[in-house]
Amino acid sequence: MISITDGFSIGILHFLWSGVLIAIGITAGFLFTIYEAKYRNYDPDIVYELFLPLIFWGTVGARIWHILTPPLSSVEIGLTTQYYFSHPLDALAIWIGGFGVPGAWIGGLFAVFLFARKNQLPLWELADLIAPGLALAHAIGRLGNFFNQELYGLPTDLPWRIFIDPAHRLLGYEAVQYYHPLFAYEVILNIVNLVVLLWLSRKFFYWLKAGDLFLIYIGLYSFFRFFLEIIRLDVALVNGININQIFFVFTFIYTVIVLFIKRRFPQKQIL
Repeated sequence: MISITDGFSIGILHFLWSGVLIAIGITAGFLFTIYEAKYRNYDPDIVYELFLPLIFWGTVGARIWHILTPPLSSVEIGLTTQYYFSHPLDALAIWIGGFGVPGAWIGGLFAVFLFARKNQLPLWELADLIAPGLALAHAIGRLGNFFNQELYGLPTDLPWRIFIDPAHRLLGYEAVQYYHPLFAYEVILNIVNLVVLLWLSRKFFYWLKAGDLFLIYIGLYSFFRFFLEIIRLDVALVNGININQIFFVFTFIYTVIVLFIKRRFPQKQIL
């Protein structure tokens, strides 16, 4: 019998719910970015042409981040950085292991940079254009963690707690049944981020400078993600340090500093 976490089959093809939701999230983000392009009087063809490079480099970046900073759940089953280095084919097999948001940002921004340079387009205006769509795609894609029974937090007795099967519990928590639905918190975070970005882009369009919307997107996410990492069990440790938490706190500080300088010293070209 196939459980809900296993997905569904159509003929000889089997689909995992996590993969389906990621695909739905990417599609929704893509369509929303097209809408944003039309709303801002950009040529929608820009979005069509940027879509595949963004997906490719974002995936590459996210995968590399996971390989270099595997979470505890991966380490416990032997998927360490050393393992990936000695088994390069498994490093390329994206269905083994996972991905990392910081890497997706770095890879995605690299894709936008290459696209902007090739087509002589303003880099940071493109980054602003895709920011709301990224938040939407992330919100939908995170729902896949529910079906995989991953990305949960510390044990809790709160009414909205979720049950985790024994097979998906981390070492030391085999007897604990209920946990914080950390993935759901992140879904809410991304929806809030999306609403804030749309509100700012509609109400304060002439006040915003190029790059502001993208900075606010990564800044807000980083701020909340830093605190979510406190209650996350499946953390990525590098020399005993939660590397994701360090990344997000520095990203938040960077965005605040840059936004301040852009307002305080408008003549400086930071972005």
